[in-house]
Amino acid sequence: MACKFGFVFAITAMLFAAPAAHAQSAEPTGVWQTQAGDARVKVTKCSGGICGVVVSLRDPIDPATGRPQVDNKNPNPSLASRPIIGLTLFSGMHPVASNKWSGQIYNADDGGTYASNITVTGESTLRVEGCVGVICGGETWTRVGK
Repeated sequence: MACKFGFVFAITAMLFAAPAAHAQSAEPTGVWQTQAGDARVKVTKCSGGICGVVVSLRDPIDPATGRPQVDNKNPNPSLASRPIIGLTLFSGMHPVASNKWSGQIYNADDGGTYASNITVTGESTLRVEGCVGVICGGETWTRVGK
């Protein structure tokens, strides 16, 4: 009888805990540092989803030119001279599930734009993934500010 009561208690506790946990959606808004630590990205709410903009770089000055880093990997010549700081990385990021957004991400390392998923995986961790076809890769960013 004690075992049955324990089992019923555990099931009841899970039923009451599940809605409470589901209701607590984590917000991606804030400042996040990339896994390599080479950039910080500010994520804000915009257009019913989220936007992400580069707010700082570990090495903001290009050693080859002595000038601020620019988007020189961009295949569009009219965009290749824009500064990296202030560059929008996320576009069309809209919620698709609890703590998850999908859209596109721009990669300044190669000048490409990719299908992307952003998932809040903890209070101070954000999983950022980009895909080319069925091949996906990603990294975990760390919250460094609100």
